[in-house]
Amino acid sequence: MSDRNSGTTASVGLIEGGTRRNVVPAYARAGIDVRGATQPEMNRITRAVLGLAARNPKARLKIAGGTNRPPMERTPQIAALFEKAQEIAKELDIDLREAFVGGGSDGNFCAALGVPVLDGIGAVGGGAHARTEHVVMAEIPRRTTLLAALIEGFRLQ
Repeated sequence: MSDRNSGTTASVGLIEGGTRRNVVPAYARAGIDVRGATQPEMNRITRAVLGLAARNPKARLKIAGGTNRPPMERTPQIAALFEKAQEIAKELDIDLREAFVGGGSDGNFCAALGVPVLDGIGAVGGGAHARTEHVVMAEIPRRTTLLAALIEGFRLQ
């Protein structure tokens, strides 16, 4: 179901069921995280998940839940906002690059309302949501300076 070329991922992040290794489980459950870059892609993958069916006629498949946030689509307004942020960063000798990582934040809700959003301009690091997650401490002063300059730069407009 994933399509990395379009920025869509489906990941089974939690599987549970059964009581013991040598007992046929009465149930099993899987939690699926789905993310997409555009609303059409979210619609496609949602249809795919909802279209799943049990292969064993003795089994039942129940699908519950739904999308918990809209995608943060790259709009012309978001692109313009990023270009302005990039200009401010350049004045500080910071190479601010645009990226799409397929994550979700509260910014997704604002962007879906048509509000231009900059997301992910906080701490520099890596390994998000994994054991290797980390922040590069030496970058915190530079990123704080960038944040202050962005606030000041947009406040003056």
